[in-house]
Amino acid sequence: MCAWSHPTLLAFCGFYVSKADTRLFNKASQVVLVRSDDRTVLTMANDFKGDLKEFAVVVPVPTVLQRGQIHVGNKALIDHLDAYSAPRLVEYFDENPCARPLYELSRAATPAAMRADAALERNAAKSLGVTIEAQYTVGEYDILILSAQQSSGLEIWLRDNGYRIPAGASSVLSSYIKQNLKFFVAKVNLKEQAKLGFSMLRPIQVAYESPKFMLPIRLGTVNADGTQELFIYALTQRGRVEATNYRTVKLPTGMDLPLYVKDRFPDFYRAMFSQQVKKENMSTIFTEYAWDTSWCDPCAADPLSTEELQQLGVFWLNPSSDPTPARANQTRLPVALQPRPQNVFLTRLHVRYDGAHFPEDLVFQETADRTNFQGRYVLRHAWNGTDTCAAAARYRVELTQRRELEAQNLALLTGWSVTDIRSAMKIASPPATPTPATWWQRIWRD
Repeated sequence: MCAWSHPTLLAFCGFYVSKADTRLFNKASQVVLVRSDDRTVLTMANDFKGDLKEFAVVVPVPTVLQRGQIHVGNKALIDHLDAYSAPRLVEYFDENPCARPLYELSRAATPAAMRADAALERNAAKSLGVTIEAQYTVGEYDILILSAQQSSGLEIWLRDNGYRIPAGASSVLSSYIKQNLKFFVAKVNLKEQAKLGFSMLRPIQVAYESPKFMLPIRLGTVNADGTQELFIYALTQRGRVEATNYRTVKLPTGMDLPLYVKDRFPDFYRAMFSQQVKKENMSTIFTEYAWDTSWCDPCAADPLSTEELQQLGVFWLNPSSDPTPARANQTRLPVALQPRPQNVFLTRLHVRYDGAHFPEDLVFQETADRTNFQGRYVLRHAWNGTDTCAAAARYRVELTQRRELEAQNLALLTGWSVTDIRSAMKIASPPATPTPATWWQRIWRD
């Protein structure tokens, strides 16, 4: 049972109706960041569309990665994380006020030929000031770890080797070289992909140790076609994650909205997010969700299991914390009643960015704040009974006022016309407020 006091909501809960997941946005990238002390596990979901021969990813990393530090993950896990943390729409039903309680082609070659080719590649790289520190094939990806002495040599090497990077990337690469960062580059090995049978690119995961808790985004902004959407799912032990070099703010939440938004929630959420980005001059990172992964209220998807969190890189969990699988003759507890992993806090961040407004990479810190937060929007269904108690009379007056407030909330959040909103709600505009008398009019009333 939820507790509330009309009109101010004192608890979460309500009946879950819909969610605003990443599919609502074009050019949306997803990253999972698992972080504890100086250890980071980074999972990158590829949203590449086109000929896989043209796919390549170049990511600055703080250290040379060994083969075992690179893994190919499961996109379904990110989809689950997305669904679990997505902003949600909930609905309530008013009770009778008269009885209201409180309440990305690989060459086919022999191993010897491959070794010879590798030697040639290393010599060619060296002449450009590029060192191939390591070379692996992981799943369907051919991966190199590079270091460089100068950005122009690195840019030439990348282009000569089929990595499509944007024109003008040299200045961004130069800044990473000055920071002594290495470069993780990957292409799709089409032969391996065919052998494995995957039709879609799976996420790439890397694990490393570094005091730097950051996410490089600037290479993606060079000559980018418009703005980009980035969703970050940070899994930590202590609490909420925020940026240190950009403002991190929570999205507006908890507002009552007109009932017709139930059929237009994707439109509403896109408009609302765009309005908030505009309000903040596209210079802010938004928190959409912050919650302990052991539970949710209301749940837009089931919480992730210990096994799922471990596959995403959460290395501090004890496998025994997950429920024992039910035997054939056992009844497994309902999802909501199953024990869940503790000490894993999820922060979902959403940023719309370009090079002009986000000239620096994102730098983060983990805080000790474990306060629950979710982007959550409320529909309230009116009570339509015929009782005639004093509370019912007051309720009907308040209901008219509430409907106008819902219209104003929707207009404020989205920038939509309040007149059009009232029309869709089938409510009248409130009476015009009389113009107050001037001070002198209050003296002479004749």
